[in-house]
Amino acid sequence: MMEWLDNPVFTTWDTNTSLWSNTLITLYMTVGTMLFSTLIGVPLGLLLFETSGARGGLARWVNRVVGFVVNVGRSFPFIILIIALIPVTRFIVGRVTGPNAAMFALAISAIPFLARLIEINLREISAGKVEAVQMMGATRWQIIRQVLLPEALPGIIGSLTTTTIAVIGYTAMAGTVGGKGLGDLAIRNGYQSYDNVVMVATVVVLVVIVIAVQALGSALSRAVDHRAAAR
Repeated sequence: MMEWLDNPVFTTWDTNTSLWSNTLITLYMTVGTMLFSTLIGVPLGLLLFETSGARGGLARWVNRVVGFVVNVGRSFPFIILIIALIPVTRFIVGRVTGPNAAMFALAISAIPFLARLIEINLREISAGKVEAVQMMGATRWQIIRQVLLPEALPGIIGSLTTTTIAVIGYTAMAGTVGGKGLGDLAIRNGYQSYDNVVMVATVVVLVVIVIAVQALGSALSRAVDHRAAAR
C-alpha cells in the first residue's frame, strides 16, 4: 500500500505526473465546456422545438437547417471530431493542445447533443397546459418563460447532468491529442508507461466525479420538480 502512495502520481503537483493537478484540469475543461454548451445548446434546443411545428415559410427552413447541423454534429465520434477541428481550433484558440483547445472541441461536440435533449424535454410538456395559457392571451415569449421552461426544468437538469457525464468521458479522449487532464495522464503515464497505479487512480477519480455529478443532478432535478413535491 505504501508503495502505491509513494508513486509520483500522488506526491507531486506537476501537470505531467500529478493526479491532483490533472483532476483540476479535467474539472476546468468540464465546467468550461458545460458553460458554453448551456449558453448555446439550451436556446438551440428551444429553437428546434419552436420551429418544429411550422408547415412552411422561414420557420420551417430554420428547423431544417438547424436540425441538419445538429444531426451532423451528433454523428461525429469525438476522437474524429477533435482531429478534424484542429485547423479551426488553431485559428480560434491559437493552439491545438492544452485544456483551452480541448474545450473548443468538447463544446462543439456537446452543444448538438444537449440541444436535441432539450428539444425532447420540451416535447414532453402537456399541450393542454400550453393551450390554457394561450387562451388567457399570453404571448409566445410568456408561454416559453412561464410554462415551457419551468415545466421542463427537471428534465433540462437531467439533460445537463447527462451531457456533463458525457463531457467527462470526452475529456479522457481529449488526452490523446494533448488535451491534458486525467485522460492524458492515464494514457501517457499509465498505459504507455505500464504503470497500473496511475491507471487505477485515474479510473477511481473519474468514477467518483461521475457519481458526484449524477447525485447532484438528481438532487437538483427532484428539488425543482413540483410534481414530485405534490405527491
